[in-house]
Amino acid sequence: MSGLFEKAIEAFDKYNSKDPNTETSGGKTYPKELIYAQRMSQKLIQFYPDASEALRLAIRCQHIGRWEIPRNSYPMDRVGYLNWRNKLKQHHADIAEKILNQIGYKSDIIERVKFLVQKKQLRHDDESQALEDVVCLVFLEYYMDDFALQHDEEKVISILQKTWGKMSDTCKETALTLKLSKSTQELVEKALR
Repeated sequence: MSGLFEKAIEAFDKYNSKDPNTETSGGKTYPKELIYAQRMSQKLIQFYPDASEALRLAIRCQHIGRWEIPRNSYPMDRVGYLNWRNKLKQHHADIAEKILNQIGYKSDIIERVKFLVQKKQLRHDDESQALEDVVCLVFLEYYMDDFALQHDEEKVISILQKTWGKMSDTCKETALTLKLSKSTQELVEKALR
């Protein structure tokens, strides 16, 4: 890692610390996107320990500033959802670019981080796929239980099947080893039947 890496992580975390949404974990309350980013970094190191500096940066800022564009600012349908997601990807990339420029990263690393944050060339770019794999693993391990409580089983199973379809084969193998709640494990089993 370059000498700038720790500064970038600190800056990303400082930005995400402004998230007004919170999550409680282990009896402590955190800004939602801060703890998400930390979980992403931890899972990347477990899943892909030799990740490049650009991928480590992209993982940490993948949801940076997410609360600044709320879901309800777009129509609550499939098209609205997809437009919101695309707008968020650009928003995250823009914030990352600004921070990395201020810290002094060279343009090639900045452009690579933006490329990865926007998940370009999934299935064709190994690092974009690695980022997507980590997203899926973190979702399953930390967010699936709450998601399942908010939606009917049919929708949850459909989302799990779509999530599974985004994963690499290695990620699928890893996902099957995660320590999931009994209810999530049962849903995964139903989705994979």
